[in-house]
Amino acid sequence: MNYQETLDFLFSRLPMFQNVGKVAFKKDLTNTLHLLDFLGNPHEKTAWIHVGGTNGKGSVSSTIASVFKENGYSVGLYTSPHLIDFRERIQVNGVLIEKEFIIDFTKKIRPIIEEIQPSFFELTVAMAFDYFKFKKIEIGIIEVGLGGRLDSTNVIHPILSIITNVSWDHMDMLGDTLTKIAFEKGGIIKSSIPVVLGEMENEAIEELERQARLQTAPIIYGSKVAVKKQWEEHFQLKGIYQKENLKTIVAALSELQKRYSLHEKSILTGLSNITANSGLRGRWDVLSEKPYIVADTAHNYPGVQQTMQQLSKIVTSGKLHIIWGMVADKDRSKILTLLPRNAKYYFCKPSVVRGLDAIVLCEDASTFGLIGNSFSSVQLAVKEAMKTISNDDILYIGGSTFVVADAIPLFQ
Repeated sequence: MNYQETLDFLFSRLPMFQNVGKVAFKKDLTNTLHLLDFLGNPHEKTAWIHVGGTNGKGSVSSTIASVFKENGYSVGLYTSPHLIDFRERIQVNGVLIEKEFIIDFTKKIRPIIEEIQPSFFELTVAMAFDYFKFKKIEIGIIEVGLGGRLDSTNVIHPILSIITNVSWDHMDMLGDTLTKIAFEKGGIIKSSIPVVLGEMENEAIEELERQARLQTAPIIYGSKVAVKKQWEEHFQLKGIYQKENLKTIVAALSELQKRYSLHEKSILTGLSNITANSGLRGRWDVLSEKPYIVADTAHNYPGVQQTMQQLSKIVTSGKLHIIWGMVADKDRSKILTLLPRNAKYYFCKPSVVRGLDAIVLCEDASTFGLIGNSFSSVQLAVKEAMKTISNDDILYIGGSTFVVADAIPLFQ
């Protein structure tokens, strides 16, 4: 198979969360361990940083990877989901995994695929570890996919665990209280391994502290660190929610400096070049200055709440336009209450199987006083919005990671 045929095989043959939802979530690590055993356990004997949490995992992971790259280390980065290119998930020093490696890996592991029918995520995790071993990385940053305790990435023994925050998302899989969700997220805390905890509700902190005590894991609190003004000024990510992430990053880097040489000048360079060094997109991602067009992947209640707060602060004389789409299995009623009523809406369906029909979304939104038209694709919504807005207007694109993934290529 060539590269496209290989991708088609992986996307079509393996259960993929963005397409089928929780059916693809495997509640044990058996398949992952089986795949890794077949590959000679490439996840062993490498220094890993494990990053979990509800929001901010990608931003924290990508920033730490950028800092290590600028300090001269060979650093692997595994994140999910990808926005535009599957290869975004697996990279070393900002360079995406080679297409040939993906082809050869899939050919090599196909007998196991046929035997155990792993999920798409399980396979990509195994691919990442195999690639990082092949590239002989010095350190790897691994972002949790969903939850933590039963996530496929939770096969590593890290040098540092990070839990950015715990909030309401994926309750159908992780639990209907913050304590239950925190229990799942805290599953990445390992015996005697330091854990950085970001800012979060007391209910979640208490559960994570309980788990850390059981594991005798030292806790570093991101909320208690002081961020240097220079670091704030150089930090490339400008969403207001990134202020909390930066505290978590500072706490993590302070701990990592106990065993790695991370120089101030290179740290600042790393903070300034996150997108170039990791490809991170979709986090208050300004696609145009005039008219002001911004895309953000915030898709749960706390994430949308913060982006709407930031949006309200920049709306001045022009009109506000919002392109909005969601996935069908998301509890949308609470989220829709956060959206401003003074905007013109372009409701759309993202190009994933789980995408919510735009007509249904439009009807639901109207009950909250959100008025607009429905479009069968993000592309059509963008096309209509661009015909309508003036240079003084503001256009926000969001509601789902997959809406942003569809939109970004249209502005490149």
